[in-house]
Amino acid sequence: MKKYKVIGIMSGTSCDGLDITYCEFYKNKIWNYKITHCETIRYDKILIKKISKKFSHINEELLSLDKYFGVFIGEQIVSFIKKHKVNVDLICSHGHTVIHNPNKKITFQIGCGKKINSITEIKTVSNFRVQDVELGGQGAPLVPVGDHLLFNKYKYCLNLGGFANISEKNKSNIIGYDICPCNIILNFYAQKLGFEFDDKGSLASKGKINKSLLQKLNNLKYYHTKGPKSLDVSWVKNNFSPILHRYKIDPKDKLATITKHIAVQIAKCVKNQKTIISGGGAFNENLIKILIEESNSKIIIPNKKIINYKEAMIFGLLGVLKIRNEINCYKSVTGAIKNSVVGVINYDL
Repeated sequence: MKKYKVIGIMSGTSCDGLDITYCEFYKNKIWNYKITHCETIRYDKILIKKISKKFSHINEELLSLDKYFGVFIGEQIVSFIKKHKVNVDLICSHGHTVIHNPNKKITFQIGCGKKINSITEIKTVSNFRVQDVELGGQGAPLVPVGDHLLFNKYKYCLNLGGFANISEKNKSNIIGYDICPCNIILNFYAQKLGFEFDDKGSLASKGKINKSLLQKLNNLKYYHTKGPKSLDVSWVKNNFSPILHRYKIDPKDKLATITKHIAVQIAKCVKNQKTIISGGGAFNENLIKILIEESNSKIIIPNKKIINYKEAMIFGLLGVLKIRNEINCYKSVTGAIKNSVVGVINYDL
């Protein structure tokens, strides 16, 4: 039985840091995993400014940033390997999304796989989303494949990162989609109050819910369209934030209202059975409390390794499936014309 020793890399829309996880995967009828080492490399303000810049099209500046961030990732992986003294068969890097507009058939994640490979001298799989978008899919979410293969005992797998996204298992297939903005907007208003993020949701818990604002957020068109569907930062800027800006109320009241909104939208998606939650939002006790009140699903909060590193770990599995030439992207999730084997292999002999 072959074991794959893999490093999975993820940088989310919250720009809080680079998640690095060292995992082992093996298949004995079903896929099994073990997370051995994991850590988050916090970004400094200069790097945050660079990678959070949004582009509407691919240009020389973006390609330069792609290489720059690839070098950064490669160097962090080399340090990680030396620190933990691990042998690595494969690196699988999601990178950091700077463009995602599947309707225009464009998506771009910085973190050049060729640079990562040249620095680490380890086979690297990157660029996971492009092929699905070219096949007419959303290119997102991709994690449901891992949810299906590794977390099949849960009906729903909910990730509370920059955006709340979900995978749902049915008898014949699995579907997945972005539900609503999450930490990307909560962090924004926490920072207005002088905090990096709303620790445990304590700021929101002190605010009052504005019913008018809540209704307007809940009435956004996106929530009334069926999947496959996905969100990005530009959607937040163009659709979500303008509503919030019209309300001249205390930031704590906005946090309270947004938190309620997130819980309401999630509760519409999780009905009965078990929901396992990962991502930084799993530590937001106020949000989880409201979600439990709103939903009749049994909410499961796993161990910290799963909460913090599930996405990075699953991209590790997607890379393993890629080198095995096995399907790692489902059309039932993304809306593409067919299932596919996504990712680009970077390997210099």
